[in-house]
Amino acid sequence: MDVVLGGLFSLGVFLVIFVPSAQRLLGVRFGLMRMALAAAVTLSLFSPIANALVGRAPFTGSNGAAIAFLVLTTLCAMLAGLVFLVLSEALVPTGSLPRARDLRRDLSGRIARTRRYLQILRIALEHGLGPYLRGRRRPGRENAAGQAELARSLRLALDEAGVTFVKLGQVLSTRSDIIPSSVATELSRLQDQVSPAPWPQIEQVLTEDLGIPPAQLYAAFDPEPLAAASVAQVYTARLTDGTDVVVKVQRPAIAAMVDRDLDIVRRLARLLDRNTDWGRSMGVRALADGFADAMREELDFTVEAGNMTTVAAGRSVADSNDLVVPRLYAEHSTRRVLTMQRLDGIGLGNAQQAIADRGLDPVRLGHALFNCLLGQVAIDGVFHADPHPGNFLLLTDGRIGMLDLGSVGRLDPATRDALQRFLLAVDHGDPIAATDALLEIVHRPDVIDERALERSVGQFMTKHLAAGVTLGPAMFNDLFRIITSHELGVPPEVAAVFRALATIEGTISRISPGFDLVAASRQFAGAHVTDRLAPEALRRTATEELATLLPMLRRLPRRIDRIAAAAEGGRLGLNVRLLADERDRRHFTGLLHQVLLAVLGATAGIMAVLLLGTPGGPRVTDSMSLYQLIGYNLLVICAVLVLRVLVLIFRLPRHLT
Repeated sequence: MDVVLGGLFSLGVFLVIFVPSAQRLLGVRFGLMRMALAAAVTLSLFSPIANALVGRAPFTGSNGAAIAFLVLTTLCAMLAGLVFLVLSEALVPTGSLPRARDLRRDLSGRIARTRRYLQILRIALEHGLGPYLRGRRRPGRENAAGQAELARSLRLALDEAGVTFVKLGQVLSTRSDIIPSSVATELSRLQDQVSPAPWPQIEQVLTEDLGIPPAQLYAAFDPEPLAAASVAQVYTARLTDGTDVVVKVQRPAIAAMVDRDLDIVRRLARLLDRNTDWGRSMGVRALADGFADAMREELDFTVEAGNMTTVAAGRSVADSNDLVVPRLYAEHSTRRVLTMQRLDGIGLGNAQQAIADRGLDPVRLGHALFNCLLGQVAIDGVFHADPHPGNFLLLTDGRIGMLDLGSVGRLDPATRDALQRFLLAVDHGDPIAATDALLEIVHRPDVIDERALERSVGQFMTKHLAAGVTLGPAMFNDLFRIITSHELGVPPEVAAVFRALATIEGTISRISPGFDLVAASRQFAGAHVTDRLAPEALRRTATEELATLLPMLRRLPRRIDRIAAAAEGGRLGLNVRLLADERDRRHFTGLLHQVLLAVLGATAGIMAVLLLGTPGGPRVTDSMSLYQLIGYNLLVICAVLVLRVLVLIFRLPRHLT
C-alpha cells in the first residue's frame, strides 16, 4: 500500500513539472488524462534509458558527467512522453472522445437510441415491412391489392412509431410523384385519423396545465376527440359565455420520444455529411437542424399562439376574403393546451367533391391559397411552413381556414426584398436579375463563377418557367441542384420556403388538379411586387434612401477637394497593403512558423548526425565522448521540433488537410 501511495505521489509531483514543459515544447494544450498517461510513460522509461546510456550502477564518472547524463536521461524520457502525446493526437484527436463527466450521460443516451432503433425495427417487422427493408421486394411493383396492403401497413407502422414518423408520413402524402398514388392516399389519413390517446391521459394534461379540471373551466367539454393529429388532439368545448371553441391538447409523453428521434435524425445527418458527397453538398446537417427546431416549436403551443396572432395580422390574411385564421383565447391557453375559435368545415384533402357540390371555383380557391402563401413569404415575412392539406379546412361559407400554425418560417426584410426581386425577374424572364437576387438569398461563397451561374439560372427558367410548362417537384429538385453545384449555402429559413412551396403544390393539386403555379406566380408578381414601382412607393423609397445617403453627401465635396488638391500638388498616392485580411496574415504566419520549425529541426538533426559520427573528442565516460553527448542532445532537440510540426499538422481542420 505504501509503495502504491509513493508511486502516486511521485506521479503527481512529476505532473506538476511535465505538464507545463510538454505544453510549452509542443505549443498546444492537452487534456489532463492524456498528460497523466504521458507522464507515466516518461517515468516508466526513465530507468531503462539511464541504464542504456550509463550502464549498471555504480557510476564511475565525475559529478559533472553525472549531471550531464541525468539531464540527457531526463530529456530522452520526456521525449518519449512527447512522442506518446503526438501519436495519441494522431490516433485519437482531442475532442473525439467524450469527457469523463459526459461519458455516463452519453452511454445512457446511446442505450436509449439503440432501444429506439430496435423498437422501430420491431414495428416495421410486425406490420410486414421486413421484405422492403431487406430489398427483397420493391414498392410500386405489386398489383392493386398488394399496393393497398403496403399502404395500410406503412400507415399503421408510421402511426405506431410516433409523432416524428407521422410527420414524415404527412410530407410523403403530398408527394405522389415519388410514391404510388394509393400509398399517398392512405398516408393522407395520418393527418387527421391517427389513433387517439385515451381521455384520462388528456384530462390529466388539461388539469396540470390549466390548474383546474376542464369541467370547472369550460361550460361543456366533449371527451371524444374531433380529430387526432400527430402532435395533438382536438376537442370541441364551450366557454362559460356560450362561445363554441376547439381545444387543442398535446398528446401525452411525446416530448421525450421526439427529442430522442430528433437526436437520431441529427446523428444520421452528421454521418451523411461526413461520409457522402451528396450529403455535404445538400447541407443535410443544416436541414436536420432546421427540421429539429421546427419540431420543437410545434411542441410549444405558446409559440403557435404567437404565430396565430402574427399571421392573422399580416396583409396576406387580413386583406383576403378567402382565408381566415381562428381567433385565439389566450386566457385558456398554455404550453400544451390551445383554445381557439371553432371553424366548421372539412379537410381540404377531402374537399374536392364538396367544392363541386357547392359550385365553388377550385381554380379561384387555388389562387387564393397560393397568393396567401406567396404574400406571407414575400411581403409579411411570416409564412406557414407546413401547408399540407390536413392544415386547411374548407369552411361552410366557402372560405379556407388555416390551422396548425405551430411551424412557421420567418424572413428578414433583406431576404424578402431579394425574393420580391427574384419573382419580378422571373416575371420579366431576366436571368441576370434573377441570379443577382438569388445570390442575395443564399450564402455566397468566396469564389464563384457568376457567368456559369447565370447560364444555369437561364436554362432553369427556360425549362421550368416558360408559358404552358407544368410546375412540379422536378423544378425544386433542379433549383437545389443549381444551388449545390455552385456551392451556394441555403439558409434554413430559405430552405423552409422551398419546402413550403413544394408542399403547397401538392395541397393545391388536391382541390384543383393541373393548377398552373407558374402563371399564378407571374400574376402575383405583377399584382403585388410591382406595387413597389408605383409613384407613391417610389417616392417613399427615395425619401428613405436619401435620408440614409445625406450624411455621406455632405462629406463628399470636402473629400473631392482634398483629392483634387493632392493630385494637383503631385502628392496623390495609392496605398495597398498586402495580406490586409487578418485571416490571410494568420494563415501565412502559421505556415511560416511551421517552415521555420522544420528547418531548425532538420539543421539540429544534421548537426547531431555529424557529431555522433565524429571520432575522438574529450571523454565524458568510458563509453561516450563530449561530441556524442552534444549530438544526443541535438538529436532530442530535432525530435522535439519535428514532433511540434507534426502535432500542428494533426490539429489542422479537415478542410485544410
